[in-house]
Amino acid sequence: MDFNLETLLNLPFTTIESCQIQDNTVTLILGLLNEQCNCSYCQTPSEEMKRNRPSLIRDLPVFGQPVYLKVPRRQFYCKKCQRYFTEKLSFVDWERRYTQRYESDIFERIKATSIEQISREEELSWAQVQGIFEHQFQKKKRNGEK
Repeated sequence: MDFNLETLLNLPFTTIESCQIQDNTVTLILGLLNEQCNCSYCQTPSEEMKRNRPSLIRDLPVFGQPVYLKVPRRQFYCKKCQRYFTEKLSFVDWERRYTQRYESDIFERIKATSIEQISREEELSWAQVQGIFEHQFQKKKRNGEK
């Protein structure tokens, strides 16, 4: 059986550059495949990358082990509007440290148990789990979901 880890990861425009396993935690170092990004102010495509600061983003566990994605957070410069902007990633909400699918999973699990239970299971603080729940609740409320 032939399988590709990137296919299983299922994140658009990403590639897995390497994988590290330490203390029962999996860290996938990702690369982004797109060379340019549209300016978040004027929507003009820009290839002029000024800075790249990787972020550690929590994702769904695999084989019972926590997974973190080390994702490039690229800052571009737009020549048209002369502003700097940070690339938005489709799988992480703005200024969040968890993938959308991880937050959605936490939200659904809290509805069946409690914040305390999920906090213990995921080794997150009560405040972190509460923050995920509130963020997902507000997001679903804006989208008219239940």
